[in-house]
Amino acid sequence: MLLNSQSDSRSEIDRLLEQYGSSLLRMSALYLKDADLAQDAVQETFIKAYRHLNDYRSESSEKTWLTSICVNTCRDMLRTAWFRHQSRVNINTLPERPADFAFPDNTVLTEVTRLPVKYREVVLLRYYEGLKLKEVASALRLSEGKVRSRLNKANGILRERLKGWYYDEE
Repeated sequence: MLLNSQSDSRSEIDRLLEQYGSSLLRMSALYLKDADLAQDAVQETFIKAYRHLNDYRSESSEKTWLTSICVNTCRDMLRTAWFRHQSRVNINTLPERPADFAFPDNTVLTEVTRLPVKYREVVLLRYYEGLKLKEVASALRLSEGKVRSRLNKANGILRERLKGWYYDEE
């Protein structure tokens, strides 16, 4: 994407923010377990995207490109000593989930957020954001096999933790 002016860049960022901002905010909130930090992460994501608009070559979708920037921003935030010492907000204060991801209670969502980061991120991107395996792999800079392996491991952990939660399992 080659933009001719600063005005073009701003309108393009505005369009991307309108189209993907809410989705990235929800994903960041679940990733970071903190709604306020998620807003910071998304803001930083769009600042980085603005700086690199001319570098985007359409090798992946816009959503995958922005998700990759956002995941890396969240990872950077998780690495800081300051972040590790902060208390997390209640899961009920997270941004609203899409209707097709709604549960009668927050049991599943709570368990997803308790997964180790490397499993949580693939679950969020694949099931919550609806990215294809190839897009998840691209966003996380992993092979598709590694993504599939992490999804299988995460599903196994969730299956064990949620045993008995479903009415037909014990």
